[in-house]
Amino acid sequence: MATTTAAQRREQAKRDYDAFLDRCPTRELLSRLTDKWVALVIPALAGGPQRHSELAHRIAGVSQKMLTQTLRALERDGLVTRTVTAAVPVRVDYELTPLGHELFPVMIAIKDWAETHMDRVAEARRRFDERS
Repeated sequence: MATTTAAQRREQAKRDYDAFLDRCPTRELLSRLTDKWVALVIPALAGGPQRHSELAHRIAGVSQKMLTQTLRALERDGLVTRTVTAAVPVRVDYELTPLGHELFPVMIAIKDWAETHMDRVAEARRRFDERS
């Protein structure tokens, strides 16, 4: 019986991932990454560690609860680290992990694309709505 190494199993898993398949775990990850708050948190953290309150100020409209949930999910996925510093009051900082930094160029490209093309999208929506 042939024994496979951990590296071989990881390589096989990469070949097995196909988000078009119903049960592929990448679907859950894609769902997370396409969340609007994730799309804003990742670029907001690219400049270095930030506190919860700094992120909340930077990302207009995000509730404290939603920001906390988003940060926890990103931490669970290995994209963000949470560092607690003993002080009065306690200081908690969030920052991108190396994996999060790898994701950053993709997220900033999507954000930039949306900002650049919003006028064209708005016009397309207007034309569509007029036809309906």
